[in-house]
Amino acid sequence: MSQGKKQQNKKPATGSIRIIAGKHRGRKLPVLSAEGLRPTTDRVKETVFNWLMPYLYDANCLDCFAGAGSLGFEALSRGAAHINLIELNKAAAKQLLANKALLKADNIAVNNVDVLRFLNTQKQQHFDLVFIDPPFRQNLVSQTCELLENGWLAKQALIYVETETDGDQPIPNNWQLLKEKVAGQVAYRLYQRT
Repeated sequence: MSQGKKQQNKKPATGSIRIIAGKHRGRKLPVLSAEGLRPTTDRVKETVFNWLMPYLYDANCLDCFAGAGSLGFEALSRGAAHINLIELNKAAAKQLLANKALLKADNIAVNNVDVLRFLNTQKQQHFDLVFIDPPFRQNLVSQTCELLENGWLAKQALIYVETETDGDQPIPNNWQLLKEKVAGQVAYRLYQRT
């Protein structure tokens, strides 16, 4: 068999994410293996959603670097009103659409676009909760935060930021740090816009 045929038959490696709580509790969703894709671990996700529990119900959410959709699908399961997933990787975005169909979730929008380009477009809505969990070592956090401040955030929006522990990036001055934790090489923080 030729090398070309071998590659055509080779399917991308897959894994899964698990929804921890809420309407879809225990549900596993398939995830494609893609470069830079790091689904948030269950341990971190559990902590983050304990922080967010009082704010989730009926929230309008934006997941800036959706990847596997771990944070967005968890928010949906726990009562968020609408989730907007932004994912640049075409195969990952296609998997997000497939998982949206699996959950029969018509309150999820999947956008296969660069998040910085998306945030530079006409603002159509304000988000109550935003997840920023970009690929590491690409300095995307500060640019994303800056663009969010151009009319995308609700008055007292909550912003979850996940970065590598050695990657300190500037955050807008009007964002107050509410919670902060480190797990291995990952630092995760919850801010509130004031």
